[in-house]
Amino acid sequence: MTDVEEARRPGFWSGLGANIGRLLVSLFVPLVTFGVLYVLFRFLRDTDIPKGLGAIIAIIWGVGGALALFFVANFVVEQFSDRWKRRLMPFIFVGPALVILGWYLFLTTIRSFYTSLFDASGEVFVGLDNYVYAFTSPPMLQSFRNNAIWLVVGTGFAVGFGLLIAVLADRTNPKFETIAKSFIFMPYAVSMVGASIIFRFIYDFKPAGEQIGLLNAVAVALGSKPQAWLLLQPWNTLFLIAILIWIQTGYAMVIISAAIKGIPGELLEAARIDGANERQVLTRVMIPYIQGTLVTVATTIILFTLKIFDIVQSMTGGNFGTQVIANEQYTQMFRAFNFGRGAAIAIVLLVLVIPVMWYNLRQFSEQSEAF
Repeated sequence: MTDVEEARRPGFWSGLGANIGRLLVSLFVPLVTFGVLYVLFRFLRDTDIPKGLGAIIAIIWGVGGALALFFVANFVVEQFSDRWKRRLMPFIFVGPALVILGWYLFLTTIRSFYTSLFDASGEVFVGLDNYVYAFTSPPMLQSFRNNAIWLVVGTGFAVGFGLLIAVLADRTNPKFETIAKSFIFMPYAVSMVGASIIFRFIYDFKPAGEQIGLLNAVAVALGSKPQAWLLLQPWNTLFLIAILIWIQTGYAMVIISAAIKGIPGELLEAARIDGANERQVLTRVMIPYIQGTLVTVATTIILFTLKIFDIVQSMTGGNFGTQVIANEQYTQMFRAFNFGRGAAIAIVLLVLVIPVMWYNLRQFSEQSEAF
């Protein structure tokens, strides 16, 4: 039945009016429920009750309120016809997430772009001057260079070591493979700041006296002089990248190992029967077969390197030639209090991340029909 024929059907307009009424009710009831939740949270924020008790009430009210919100909205939508239920149900479950993402991501991006067009005080319109600074100033040029090094070296070695370990572990005893993978994956559970503290002890330097830093202790034991590793330019950037490699290698290893185990054994056996040695099996069979996985892992780590902040801030604060884009944005925003420049740098970083993110999402969509 066409839309015109359906519109001419007896009772169509009355049914449409009823559905519109139900639609308005379905919007009104969740809004009222959300309003009640918001009023109580405002009350808890402004009241003088003990903070511990307030936190417990907020958690109970938040979880219970979210359940109530979905239950009420679902109940209202269930009153519609099947056709309207199919149309409205996705908005009930996905709608709140989209609203939150829109509020915290889309609107803040627009606000940041607006702020980037003003001076440090946020009162004088300067146009694109802050973007000129972002692409021409020495600190930003240094940041672009260092981020490029992070991207190439950090991603390359993390994926390379992950691939190497995954291939070697796949050929060992299964019990030993599990233990080895557990230890190698363990650094991934450590936060960036926690890993930075660990490596501060490794790189620690004392001008005189006993060296507690692992590298300098080894250097002294071998008859060499201790070095201030984090002051050696440009090698200090590589020393910081080593922390990222230590953390991300475990992640790369786990994902790549799962892909390797999905390679048909008959394919590998056929390659060996045809005379391929192990290096040729790796480069001409295994790597092409898991190429999609390698790209996904690499792009994920690239996103980390473009946004890298914690390690640099914890280890050097961006000094001694180790500055990166995210840390420069933090410096301009929260140390120099130049909100215009900080916002402009944030927008530049967003523009750099979007293409990689888009490519990653496209890879996911190709691998999963449900994405």
